[in-house]
Amino acid sequence: MAVRLGGGDYTFEVNENWAKIPDEIVLGDCAAVGVDSKDNVYAFNRGDHPVAVFDKDGNLLRTWGEGLFPRPHGVHVAPDDTIWLTDDADHTVRHCTLDGRVLLTLGIPGKPSPYMSGEPFHRCTHTALSPQGDFLYISDGYGNARIHKYTPGGKLLSSWGEPGTDPGQFNIPHNICCDPDGWIYVADRENRRVQMFTNDGKFIKQLIQGDSLFARSVALSPDQDQQFLYVGDGDDIKIVDRKTLEVLGKINLPGMKGGGHLINTDAKGNIYVANTGKGMQKLAFKGMAAPTKAATR
Repeated sequence: MAVRLGGGDYTFEVNENWAKIPDEIVLGDCAAVGVDSKDNVYAFNRGDHPVAVFDKDGNLLRTWGEGLFPRPHGVHVAPDDTIWLTDDADHTVRHCTLDGRVLLTLGIPGKPSPYMSGEPFHRCTHTALSPQGDFLYISDGYGNARIHKYTPGGKLLSSWGEPGTDPGQFNIPHNICCDPDGWIYVADRENRRVQMFTNDGKFIKQLIQGDSLFARSVALSPDQDQQFLYVGDGDDIKIVDRKTLEVLGKINLPGMKGGGHLINTDAKGNIYVANTGKGMQKLAFKGMAAPTKAATR
């Protein structure tokens, strides 16, 4: 049964059974979701079929990545319809085609850098590309407190961050995204905040919500007039003005109980939630008129 979320003109509809999975296919906990230019959905999960590809109606198209990913964590689908997959147990980022051919591997499979050394990678978590696709940013994550800036071809250009609670420091940089203006947003999970940086790592500002914000994930609204940043914290998604980092509203997630891991959006404004306890949910966009223009600075 579909459940309506939000109120007034700002609503989504959730159906936990959106993904149609054949009985013979068993998927594991879903860690992350990516969406390509055709609105096909890539569920990066911790089962025998690590990448499960669905069409926009939830029909399973194919699976791939079998035997390649020990512990899936993050997904980023690039504008050129290639996919970047982050595995925190393998300490690698793999750049792949949408049918699973590996184009590039960053990091040494199975061999972490020394704990908190700042060197890539020790349980890296996620990736994001700059608007022009000329830089790749990697959050490095559980065994580091660092953001690395690469060329898409794999050359390390710079890194920033260290353990701590001050601006520019991190305690599990868990997720990262880059907006059309080139600003970088990092979900600094255990510090319960989102930090905003320039493309060379200069700290700009932060959103702190104390105990009410367990910042697991960040994603952008596809409608650039709205200037929205979505911040997932396990039980709900906060709607944030991406320039001021002002919280504009909240979408409660039924049945999540802290399992909401990473989120993503498609071109129609639907939100996909990877739930490490319950698979994947689709929040179908039904209307958004409320804070649009007022939220734009």
